[in-house]
Amino acid sequence: MDGTLIDSEPYWMAAETPLVESFGGTWTHEDALQLVGLGLHDAARVLQTAGVRMEADAIVQHLTDEVLRQMGELGVPFRPGAAELLRSLRDAGIRTGLVTMSMHRMAAAMVDLLGFDAFDVVLGGDDVAHPKPHPDPYLHAARALDVDIAHTVAIEDSANGLRSAVASGAVSLGVPHFVSLDGVGAHALWPTLEGRDAEDVSALYRAHRS
Repeated sequence: MDGTLIDSEPYWMAAETPLVESFGGTWTHEDALQLVGLGLHDAARVLQTAGVRMEADAIVQHLTDEVLRQMGELGVPFRPGAAELLRSLRDAGIRTGLVTMSMHRMAAAMVDLLGFDAFDVVLGGDDVAHPKPHPDPYLHAARALDVDIAHTVAIEDSANGLRSAVASGAVSLGVPHFVSLDGVGAHALWPTLEGRDAEDVSALYRAHRS
């Protein structure tokens, strides 16, 4: 979701910085980049190391509330071509799942703002025992969709997310945003989803499952 479907990373960064500073610490753009693609509790532990004296669960809830507040005020910033690709996939009858390390309640709130029935399954970071880069989130989503993971395409913008997708056995597509995905193991890298449709995704799948 974050960075692939919507450009919410600036919202997360805007939530992290004042939190760290409220405990007397400093938080740079480079610090924030290390959290891209991490499970929220893993991110919370990094923030604790930076000086945030709160329990991990409290940090997760605080950040989620702050990002949802910003979305409510500023809107949902979709990544180029993401919503259009989702509509194309749905029009083609392809089942879809949202696999994110954001909390389920945040993912569900974002999906409600899409304005169309975009996903058959929504899986949040609090729905799985092991976050990305473990393969569990994608394997869990495939089971929920009642499909073989080998018959899926996973689209990711972060290295941890891509590692999760590759380890799961899905055909893995990287669309880099804030961080490079070179050398992570993607079957393909696209610079953007803009101009892409269901046939492009199907062609990618056929090329790597032939």
